[in-house]
Amino acid sequence: MVITDQNKINEVLTRGVESVLPTKDAFAALLGSGKRLRMYCGFDPTAKSLHIGHAIQLRKLRQFQDLGHEVIMLIGSFTAMIGDPTDKAAARVQLTAEQVKENAANWKKMATKFLRFRGENAALLMRNDKWLAKLTMKEVVDLASNFTVQQMIERDMFKKRWDEGKPIHVHEFMYPLMQGYDSVAMVVDAEIGGNDQLFNMLAGRTLVKALQHREKFVVALKLLTNDEGKKMSKSEGGFIAIDDAPEEMYGKLMAMNDGMIVPYLELVTDATREEIDEMKTKLVSGENPRNAKMRLAKMVVQQFHGVRAGTKAQKHFVDVFQKKEMPTEMIDFKVNEAMTLADLLVVTKLAESKGEARRLVEQGGITLDDVKLSDAFAMMTPGTSGVLRRGKRQFVRLS
Repeated sequence: MVITDQNKINEVLTRGVESVLPTKDAFAALLGSGKRLRMYCGFDPTAKSLHIGHAIQLRKLRQFQDLGHEVIMLIGSFTAMIGDPTDKAAARVQLTAEQVKENAANWKKMATKFLRFRGENAALLMRNDKWLAKLTMKEVVDLASNFTVQQMIERDMFKKRWDEGKPIHVHEFMYPLMQGYDSVAMVVDAEIGGNDQLFNMLAGRTLVKALQHREKFVVALKLLTNDEGKKMSKSEGGFIAIDDAPEEMYGKLMAMNDGMIVPYLELVTDATREEIDEMKTKLVSGENPRNAKMRLAKMVVQQFHGVRAGTKAQKHFVDVFQKKEMPTEMIDFKVNEAMTLADLLVVTKLAESKGEARRLVEQGGITLDDVKLSDAFAMMTPGTSGVLRRGKRQFVRLS
């Protein structure tokens, strides 16, 4: 059953939304008509974890799913091998099919925190290599005929690179073309994405009009940005993975800039407008931002990991950082064979790779019983014990 309540529709099209094209009123009218629409959001698996920026898009998909519409989570299994040039000062490193498959292995599981993939009106999971990999050269040329070089070069990052004499690779022009064709292949009525994806999403609108002679709506969402206007992402900093441990997620949120409190409340939580306005008033009146940030961090962790995890993460933060106590619960690891410190950090998941482990040690970020360790190649022998710690938030008890 499609919900046509205009207040609910207006809330979905307003909260966290930067723009709706061609117009918000036209899309609201279509949503209010009772017709069940098909819409999607694409995610390129360039890393093994979805991050909190993806959560904004998944939450918006869920809102449309709750209104009764068919929603698709599209894995960019082909487009990720091209590399999205959006906001990039240089071409992305192209991934192999094997890397893309490995990165996306657990994305559906992570997305279940937001989307229903079972039961009534279940969300669909699709991969765009299913159709993009099958396009013939003639079909690609035909698709390309719908765009001009001038259109492509007008993109901010391409224009900047052009002015700076930096390379612009031909395959980068293929990215919006391929993303645009996703809308044609899936026969969608609307696409959802961050406002940095507007050019790519409009490419889909162009192809839908040209090839299927119908309208496609675009819902561009606000981005989480820092004070410099940079996206909160792995490449730009401020990265918070959806599958971060509750304590780690809470700690990262507490470490963010105070100016991010209200945007996070609007985009990542279910806080009501009244709650957000109340928070704004308190911050303007001079209340300690730490209180608001703790409330926010708990809300976010609860939404991602459950109420109990949010409460436990807050207690952990208070004990470790405010009371300066060692956490009573932490991962236990027994050193059964000799290995380097770098290997130990990878095995205990305090580092993702040996390279990262070496950097952490060089930067003074690893301690054993509060003593800084300075040699990533030092041998850790069987029987090594104590609390191995990365930074301020990650602990492993060695025995």
